[in-house]
Amino acid sequence: MGRRTVDQHAALVRGLLRAELLDASERVPLADAAGRVAAEDLRSGVDLPLFRNSQMDGYAVQTADVTTVPVVLSVAGVVAAGDAAPAPLEPGTAVKVMTGATVPEGADAVIPVEDTEPVEDAVRIDRAREHGEFIRERGSDLRAGGVLVRAGTPLRSRHLAALAAAGVADVLVRRRLRVAVITTGAELVEPGTTPAAGQVFDANRPALAAAVEEEGGILAFSDRVDDDPGDFAAALTRAIAVADLVVTSGGISHGDFEVVRQVLGPLGADVVEIAMQPGGPQSTAVVEGVPVVSLPGNPVSTQVSFAVFVRPLLREAAGLPGVEPFPATVEQPFASVAGKRQYRRGRLGENGRVQLVAGPGSHLVAAMASSDVLIVVPEAATSVAAGDQVEVLPL
Repeated sequence: MGRRTVDQHAALVRGLLRAELLDASERVPLADAAGRVAAEDLRSGVDLPLFRNSQMDGYAVQTADVTTVPVVLSVAGVVAAGDAAPAPLEPGTAVKVMTGATVPEGADAVIPVEDTEPVEDAVRIDRAREHGEFIRERGSDLRAGGVLVRAGTPLRSRHLAALAAAGVADVLVRRRLRVAVITTGAELVEPGTTPAAGQVFDANRPALAAAVEEEGGILAFSDRVDDDPGDFAAALTRAIAVADLVVTSGGISHGDFEVVRQVLGPLGADVVEIAMQPGGPQSTAVVEGVPVVSLPGNPVSTQVSFAVFVRPLLREAAGLPGVEPFPATVEQPFASVAGKRQYRRGRLGENGRVQLVAGPGSHLVAAMASSDVLIVVPEAATSVAAGDQVEVLPL
């Protein structure tokens, strides 16, 4: 079993997925489109606004009739929002209109109601207005055929509002990967239960499930199994039936009860040691055409491995921007391991300096929770001095 570099393994993992899955799209109802990424320019099929309407509650008039104020005009009718278009406006008259109501042809301004006073069947206009004031012209926001949302845009509420206003019922978005998560280990119990001697709570299953959704995937299946090969094989069968990608944790090291290795090894699994810390043991396989990426079981190793190897795939498929490392200055010195790319937990300050959080142990889940970046230490480095510049990878 040779040692593979981080970059080599990342390339191998990406190559497991069919290329079309990383650039696929699907049409979804507008109600399900929040958070999805537009796969094409989304255009309006109608003018916005759809018709000429009033911006205010007030009176539609001809400006020629209100150049000198105050002036009294007879009221020819009332138009509410949603009413059919009224008859054209005759000179010397006004039509009372509500906000959003159709403005009659012939009117070229709306006088807000606060600038008027009712006088029996007429209205007194106390303030003149210019041509076009308080009228929303048809197509003044966007003409039919115009782009509402550009391709590559993550759809948020403001985008959905514009699409709905244009009558768009469904949209073409980037397809998200369906991911199955299986955690392994006889020692694992469900949070909220009482562990027996030697048992620990399963941190990986909820963490991986949440990470899949956070990074643009769809959690299609989730299970936890013990160290029985038959149980893992059964869970794997259920997983590959519904998923584009299966992610497992644990069971790939060199112990006597490495259930993932036992089941996937005969199926051609590539179990290797990666030149990284934490997260050295890794495995990949393809079962019935579905890639299986197996991560180590220690909680921090699992989360770091997911961020390095799985997160980029989910975000690429979903059309989300990649999470890229950026430079920061280290606040305190620490040692590293020669020949391995080390990922130390850190917390980024407002001054752009990064503070180390706890030690390198792969069991330090509380330290992981208080971190917001991974400090990336190159393979050749054996130490980092205070004031050195390093790359940090956002969590």
